[in-house]
Amino acid sequence: MALVNDSALRDVTGISKEEEQRIIDFLQGAVYCWCKNRPNKWLSMRELMGGDNYYWQRTPLFVLYQKHINKGKDSESAVKDAGIDSGWLLKRVIHDDKRTFDSRYEGRINQYLWTGEEDDE
Repeated sequence: MALVNDSALRDVTGISKEEEQRIIDFLQGAVYCWCKNRPNKWLSMRELMGGDNYYWQRTPLFVLYQKHINKGKDSESAVKDAGIDSGWLLKRVIHDDKRTFDSRYEGRINQYLWTGEEDDE
């Protein structure tokens, strides 16, 4: 377990296992870059993907938005719900990481901070 303040994980439904794995791989790469370049700064899905900019075209995350559009939601609702889905997938990435992260809930979003520790597995 890589989260110090561990809480429940949720599965994201409505996408294929292959799509989910592509998103997880994509987010894992983003987390590695964050930890390398900003080791003492809290990260969140919002921060990783550029603030409130949810233009995910040409990234594996776009299927989350498309999933909600296909359910008949308007663009604003699809963006919001895709953001929630992506947050759950990020939490899974952080949880499964070999490094240890602290977590907090601030500003209505989950944030994570690498503690500097990692498993030697």
